[in-house]
Amino acid sequence: MLDTSRGDPPAPTDEQRGCLFALSQPPLMIFLAVIGSLLLMAAVHDLFLL
Repeated sequence: MLDTSRGDPPAPTDEQRGCLFALSQPPLMIFLAVIGSLLLMAAVHDLFLL
């Protein structure tokens, strides 16, 4: 097999972004807030109105 490596692998330019970076995005937080409020309203409806 041919050796196609060109020395050291390139260093990453950006830091790796994890889950906390994803949760800090406004569209995702709005989506999660809407889903959470719908679940909360469904739970309150089931507990107190049925």
